[in-house]
This record gives sequence, C-alpha cells and structure tokens, in this order.
Amino acid sequence: MKHLLSSEFILYVDNQETASRFYESLFRSKPTLEVPGMTEFTLSGQLKIGLMPNDGIAKIITPTMPHPEKGNGIPRCELYFHVEDLSFEFENAVKSGARIISGIEERNWGDRAFYIADPDGHIIAFAEKR
Repeated sequence: MKHLLSSEFILYVDNQETASRFYESLFRSKPTLEVPGMTEFTLSGQLKIGLMPNDGIAKIITPTMPHPEKGNGIPRCELYFHVEDLSFEFENAVKSGARIISGIEERNWGDRAFYIADPDGHIIAFAEKR
C-alpha cells in the first residue's frame, strides 16, 4: 500500500511513566517524544510505537466507546517483532520486568518465538525465522 507513508501503533496505558520506562528498557532506546499524554518510540523510519494514558484517549472516544481502563490487564493487542538474537531479547525482556507468557519455542508457522506481557497486559512477541 504505497499510499501509507508511515505507521504508529498507540497502546493505551494505565500509567504513562511506568509504561515508558518498561519500553525504554525493552527497546534499549530513549523515547523520541515524551510529553504529558504521549510517549513515542521510533523503531524504524516508518514505524513508531506510542503510549497514551487511558484517561487521555478517553476524552476522545467516550462515551461512544468504553473507557480503556475497563480493559486494564486484559490482552488487547499483540506486537510481533522479528529480531536477530532471540536469546538476547528474551534475557533483556526478563531484565526489563516483562511477564513471561510463553518461553522460546519452535512455532508451527515457521518461527522460533517467545511471548511476554507489558505492565498493562499487552502481548509482545519476539521471533526469529527458522
């Protein structure tokens, strides 16, 4: 889709500071934007991950949609990253305080992958191609 120039996926979080420090450790990178109400990490030239407090997005989407705080701790998305060194990323995730959901395993779709959860329950997978 050549008409899409870049992408940003925004996760709704309970505590922006807690989430920002977790992702800073997980990505081993400082945020490229960190202001009250939004933290962004630029992962590549065309991809960013944003962290927005539940109360901030609630001002935009409620009452049409439920307040995001009702989903705290419930897996609401999955981020899937292919990496060069899966074992290194696993150890880094553990050091970052991630909750291990599923350890490194051969997956039936052709990847070796592990699954973790961030402090808000969002699922993150790191994988290597076999």
